[in-house]
Amino acid sequence: CVSRRLYCEGEKDPKRRSCQTVLAEALDVVVRSFAPILPHLAEEVFQYLPYKKDAEGVFRSGWIKASSGWKKPGTEEAIEGACAIRDSFLGSVSGKNALEYEVVIVIEPGLLFELMEVLQAEESSSVSQLNEIMMASQTTLLSEFPKETPADASIIKGTFLINLEGGDIREESSYEVIVLPTAKAKCPRCRRYTADSSSAPCARCADVLAGKGSG
Repeated sequence: CVSRRLYCEGEKDPKRRSCQTVLAEALDVVVRSFAPILPHLAEEVFQYLPYKKDAEGVFRSGWIKASSGWKKPGTEEAIEGACAIRDSFLGSVSGKNALEYEVVIVIEPGLLFELMEVLQAEESSSVSQLNEIMMASQTTLLSEFPKETPADASIIKGTFLINLEGGDIREESSYEVIVLPTAKAKCPRCRRYTADSSSAPCARCADVLAGKGSG
């Protein structure tokens, strides 16, 4: 989530910096959008932006300039697919802390699996974009169902319809989510269940505190 990226990652970590970039772009668009009807408020906000190097006001610097770099094919569909899978997971642990669980997402090879790989390249991760969306302690992405499943695990099945290029590419994919309680302890720094002991920070936080989490 945003708060963890800003407060738990290293100062120059790409995840933290990318989060700041998105927040800055969002604020810029919002301020320019309401500038015609709330000019004084928009100008005041604009003048207090700490990263603006020029003295131009909001009205002299032009209208909204949306970069084409923000529009990456498949990104929207990847996020929507991940959110659909997350909703299935959260529905199975309603009223409980999702961070106390690990999830295993099983998707047969195909477009949906490839989209999820954009969000998580490695098989298992507690710090990937996919895991952040899932809001779990750890997410594992598999292309086939594991041979053995713990007795205390619950299994949820679902489908997601992918629409790409204005509907020219349509594919309905099924997925399964295996939910099981995490064996990890809560990290006292980031509050994720990724530590070996509740009295010591997790490996990721230990690196950040030691100055190794900036890359």
